[in-house]
Amino acid sequence: MPESPYPMIPVEEALDIVAREVRRLPVETRRFDQALGQVLAEDVHASEPLPPFPASVVDGYAVVAADGPGWRRLVGDQMAGYVAGLRVEPGTAARVTTGAPIPPGADAMVMIEETEERDGQVHIMTPHIRPGDNIRPVGQDIEAGQLVLPAGTVLGPAELGLLATVGRTEVQVYRRPVVAVMSTGDEIVEPDEPLSPGQIRDANRFTLMSLVTLSGGIPLDLGIVRDKEHTLAQTIERGLAQADALLTSGGVSMGQLDLVKPYLAARGTLHFGRVNTKPGKPVTFATVDGKPCFAMPGNPVSAMVSFELFVRPALLKMAGHSRIYRPRQQAVLAHPVKHSPDRTEFQRVRLTRRSDGMLVASTTGGQASSRLLSMVGANGLIRLPHGRGDFEAGETVEAIILDSIDD
Repeated sequence: MPESPYPMIPVEEALDIVAREVRRLPVETRRFDQALGQVLAEDVHASEPLPPFPASVVDGYAVVAADGPGWRRLVGDQMAGYVAGLRVEPGTAARVTTGAPIPPGADAMVMIEETEERDGQVHIMTPHIRPGDNIRPVGQDIEAGQLVLPAGTVLGPAELGLLATVGRTEVQVYRRPVVAVMSTGDEIVEPDEPLSPGQIRDANRFTLMSLVTLSGGIPLDLGIVRDKEHTLAQTIERGLAQADALLTSGGVSMGQLDLVKPYLAARGTLHFGRVNTKPGKPVTFATVDGKPCFAMPGNPVSAMVSFELFVRPALLKMAGHSRIYRPRQQAVLAHPVKHSPDRTEFQRVRLTRRSDGMLVASTTGGQASSRLLSMVGANGLIRLPHGRGDFEAGETVEAIILDSIDD
């Protein structure tokens, strides 16, 4: 049996190599409302205070607190969005809506529920009025010059709202990686094509492009590439020219037509070609012209698990994220689990949480690397280390959390 020229390395070593070789992408200027999910590459400070004027927090009446309870003469209305030019003197009051500026002379707001209005006057019925009641002072929420978003912040809905609040319509962010994705193999056909003998439909390309999108990247579809050296080389070169990273599936094992590894090795630096993991042993990582290239095995589950372990952290790092790995937590096995001691295995599981907070892991059925159903409904992977065999129900293992967990 032919022996692979690529040494088998541990999972942890492979992760370290990817983290070492992958670099952040350059910074770009984006409109704030087009930067959802991107990472800030600059500190953002407020150029003005918020609120920029003393503002009412209730619908009611602006008064002089020292007047206390009693009747006041109404001098007019102050609504939100403009300055009415009113002034509140002792013995007078002004109607003011929520968010509107406080008229000069007033130093407190009384809620409308604590008043009675009649014949151009308002009766203030609350016995206790203090200066500042129901008023947001200038800069209460944000001070002028205050750091509101530090570099490294991931821009979510709240952060975009804050950028709008402080008037920062353009921001410096790290670029999203464009990832060229291709499937290889003479047996692969498009999903809408009928199957001839010996053919299968291409699932990996669409699975991987979806994973790229969920990881914050922009997939570039290179289609299906046949097992011809010239065609493969042309497509890889097109991907490298148009994208920041390359992601292939198939063509990385030991067959005569498995051409991806040799081409990447000849074209750039092949950092590893086998990892002591199940599924995904032939996963390959190279850099070509400084661009990361990941070659996934052809089995669908192997491709997905390899993406989760190696590609997702790389894409997040390229996009400027500092937290690039999935959270890990201990979990109790709900049932016995078969495991071969020769490799570190990542089995697909459904994680739930007990009343005491402990996670419980149940596998998703058959764990064959070709069985894509094992990923459907999985919200975690359990890591079963090499060096020992089967696990019993109730044993504790490390779980990688992929999605939300039900109680």
